[in-house]
Amino acid sequence: MEKPAASTESQGPRPALGRESVQVPDDQDFRSFRSECEAEVGWNLTYSKAGVAVWVQAVEMDRTLHKIKCRMECCDVPAETLYDVLHDIEYRKKWDSNVIETFDIARLTVNADVGYYSWRCPKPLKNRDVITLRSWLPMGADYIIMNYSVKHPKYPPRKDLVRAVSIQTGYLIQSTGPKSCVITYLAQVDPKGSLPKWVVNKSSQFLAPKAMKKMYKACIKYPEWKQKHQPHFKPWLHPEQSPLPSLALSELSVQHADSLENIDESAVTESREERAGGAGGEGSDDDTSLT
Repeated sequence: MEKPAASTESQGPRPALGRESVQVPDDQDFRSFRSECEAEVGWNLTYSKAGVAVWVQAVEMDRTLHKIKCRMECCDVPAETLYDVLHDIEYRKKWDSNVIETFDIARLTVNADVGYYSWRCPKPLKNRDVITLRSWLPMGADYIIMNYSVKHPKYPPRKDLVRAVSIQTGYLIQSTGPKSCVITYLAQVDPKGSLPKWVVNKSSQFLAPKAMKKMYKACIKYPEWKQKHQPHFKPWLHPEQSPLPSLALSELSVQHADSLENIDESAVTESREERAGGAGGEGSDDDTSLT
């Protein structure tokens, strides 16, 4: 596996530190992300039920910058299956009903690419999209997938969507046995707008747990689905299978949040449909906003 030069930084993934150039995360960045996923200090537990827990960062609770961490115990799901589900973009279109559009753009290294994702937000908020540099790394029996926002010259912000910024988002999958694992989802996102309090509360109390449960159901069904859909095609495990064109890092630039328009939605009230269905997007049983 290709590896960038070793980093001397110890405070976290470089994009979150405000670097001016796009870089593929290295081993230090992955270790830092893992440490933050496992950290407890500074996090407030907001939900804990049926093997799913959600925390929010205490110092960020009343700010526009939202930091959330979700953890779920997955019985009957091997770590490698969950890793495949999170990578398989065609399968995501089947189970992630909040997705509007998602596709891979280009390959950077054997374990990094650039992609596009747009998703439905709880009504009546405007829908969002992101362009991210995603990287992944198996670590023994565990796996990490993480991303941060970048700018691609061919994919500028769209008029019909709000371009959000992923400062640091990702998954830590830890094997707990041959057929079980624990997944931690960590997201630090600038939604580019002042969101109403009900959105922040709903994300941690309802949408995030529902998304994790939806992912679990998708994992249970994945082996059977994959057997019928190119069962041996897994470019995240076999980079020689990737059909994506190569892209030089110099073609990308860091997406700074302050360069995008802020949308003030702080006064938006929850729609009657949302209160009744409790869901973002089209259906109350099909919600997930995980990126």
